[in-house]
Amino acid sequence: MASIKYWVWLSAQTGVSSAAKAALLRHYGDAEAAFFAPHGEFGRIKGLSAGDAAILESRDLSGVEEILADCRRLELRPVTMQDADYPRRLRNIFAPPAVIYVKGKLPELDDEAAIAVIGTRKASPYGLKTGSRLAYEIAKCGGIVVSGLTAGIDAAAARGALMAEGICVGVLGTSHDLEKGSLARDVAARGALISEYPPGTQPLRSHFRERNRISAGISVGVAVVEAPEKSGALLFAAEANEQGKEIFAVPGNVDAPNSAGTISLMQEGAKPVRTGWDVLCEFEALFPGKLRQAEAVGMPEISENPPENGEREAESGKKGIDKEKSRGYIDLKEQLAQLSEEQLRIISAIDRGASHIDDVIEKTGLSTPKVLAQLTVLEIKGFIKREPGKRIALNTAKK
Repeated sequence: MASIKYWVWLSAQTGVSSAAKAALLRHYGDAEAAFFAPHGEFGRIKGLSAGDAAILESRDLSGVEEILADCRRLELRPVTMQDADYPRRLRNIFAPPAVIYVKGKLPELDDEAAIAVIGTRKASPYGLKTGSRLAYEIAKCGGIVVSGLTAGIDAAAARGALMAEGICVGVLGTSHDLEKGSLARDVAARGALISEYPPGTQPLRSHFRERNRISAGISVGVAVVEAPEKSGALLFAAEANEQGKEIFAVPGNVDAPNSAGTISLMQEGAKPVRTGWDVLCEFEALFPGKLRQAEAVGMPEISENPPENGEREAESGKKGIDKEKSRGYIDLKEQLAQLSEEQLRIISAIDRGASHIDDVIEKTGLSTPKVLAQLTVLEIKGFIKREPGKRIALNTAKK
């Protein structure tokens, strides 16, 4: 699309507020028309400050080709507000991003029950377990999980969705080139990773607050797991409430600081929830045939930090043979029945020592995204472990 460079130009103006960009697009209809507007006209548009107008008047396209080249290198797809696959939910918020940069396959969010699962970065063990389980159940019951991928509840929710082999949409508060975590890569392999910031954008703290409007915008509801008073999670819930989204809160101990915010939300009308279905049942009529109350939906217990092979600490002088086998390990003879046909093909393609990911992809004959997605599930379940140099090894139990 020839006009893509003008959309990228507008999205790259980080000194211009998102509200000002939205006002510009409402006035001109699209980014190309705005770029070629008569000089001096920006200053007369309602919603643009003098500073916004001055930045836009430079009409500098010099960095656009580099951004587009970086998009190709990083396998990103710029999706503009004019594109058919730009979510209608997002287009309808007060200040929608002019462009979202997508890695992975963006689901048809307008036709799905997407739920943002959020909470504090400084989560308790209860919060981490509950956030992961809630997202797992949402995915198992037919919903899509939206996550900011930051440490704490958000990351736990993304892992829960991946463990359920469901779809997760990660919303970044930085540009894609600054996101180096493996969780982001795994989310992109199973769903999509999006950012409104083009590659090369310098990070700012305010970008993480701006991200909230996007996460809430693509969701139909927000589930808050743990939130202290005056927390970012409460700011997110306030943004979602302004957008008219349903707010849910997970109860916690009344004397726990991390429960202060969720209790306040419930006092203000948020629905208390314990399970993923408690959330999704509110949207069953809106998405007929897509949501179902899954039976025995509880998430399997997995060791969060399984020890490396050979790392078995002595306990109170007990001999190793007397110890219960760690759940971080697997016994293939007992547990291969848990795997799907694709997962079995991947397990079979891994050599006795370790195999390079590219070799596993070649041996299985499966597509790269499919192998990466299934490797994530196998890693979370404890069947494999990642080693340096993009290598994969089986995480087998010692006899």
